[in-house]
Amino acid sequence: MNKAWLVILIASIATLLFKDPALALSSMLKGANDSVLLAIDLVALYGFWLGLFAILDKLGISDFIAKLLRPLIKFLFPGTDEKTQKYISMNMSANLLGLGNAATPMGINAIKGMDNGSDKVNVNMIMLTVISATSLQLLPTTVIGMRANHGSVNPSDFLIPCIIATVLSTVIGIVLVKLISRLSAIFKKKKAAQETRPRLRRYPEKS
Repeated sequence: MNKAWLVILIASIATLLFKDPALALSSMLKGANDSVLLAIDLVALYGFWLGLFAILDKLGISDFIAKLLRPLIKFLFPGTDEKTQKYISMNMSANLLGLGNAATPMGINAIKGMDNGSDKVNVNMIMLTVISATSLQLLPTTVIGMRANHGSVNPSDFLIPCIIATVLSTVIGIVLVKLISRLSAIFKKKKAAQETRPRLRRYPEKS
């Protein structure tokens, strides 16, 4: 991925230098300035929500949220321990609030808890990745905050389409993971049965 970004960066700079060298420098400076301003805009937003999550964890409310989500988490992530389920619940809670960056550390801890020592990813890891990527959001606070900072008259007017889109993408993602994992398990069982089935020796026909 780093190599891909490097190729895109070099190609973009080379194109600008060939077409308009002055524009290349101004574009890089503007992009750097915009990134710093965006980071400053998001500092207060993420500081508030990350602080709130830390308080919830200290008060034990995160454990309560994990208990509420436990039936759903056990269905989606069978075989996980309580600590991993807690990280999953906090990851899902952060995504519900539209805090994708805040959900990332909790998702990483959950993935570590799902690691069984194998070099291959398991179904639970794939499921969490899909749920995090589809990002079911009931309150997209990051986008609302960015729209408000950029002068939107009604920064939350996209809320209903956002909820519908993320609910559909999450449901479709979960169904596909469950379906593909079930089909994969059936295929592996059939393959194992064929490998263990005794093979009949074929003798050459007598002339």
